[in-house]
Amino acid sequence: MPSVQFFYEDTAFSLLSPDSINTWISNCIQQEGFTLQALNFIFCSDEYLHKINVEYLDHDYYTDIITFDNSEEGDQIEGDIFISVERIQDNSEEHTVSFMEELHRVIIHGVLHLTGYNDKSDSEKKEMREKENAYLSLLQF
Repeated sequence: MPSVQFFYEDTAFSLLSPDSINTWISNCIQQEGFTLQALNFIFCSDEYLHKINVEYLDHDYYTDIITFDNSEEGDQIEGDIFISVERIQDNSEEHTVSFMEELHRVIIHGVLHLTGYNDKSDSEKKEMREKENAYLSLLQF
């Protein structure tokens, strides 16, 4: 059975409503025309994600999210998304939004990467932000 799984490494954080988040993510994937196979979210510390960034991507800096696409077919979603809870907290303060809003934005940002959206150019960033906002508006608890 396809599913979204949530894991926690080196953090005391845990999602308050994992079932609601799971449903929301699954619906977003379906609306983008993809089929969910397996998606793992790993919430972790800055240091944990930094080690992954260095080891697997050869990037020696802190980041809020790293998405690994493990899909073998173009219309299937299978991947691992690592999210630094500490970066989410810092970013929420920097952008003057709630922790939960920033967390949900980063969650859907990772999902959108798996469905083919990028954010390298200004036009890609604009499109990504528009998609994030559209899907954030659908999130209900």
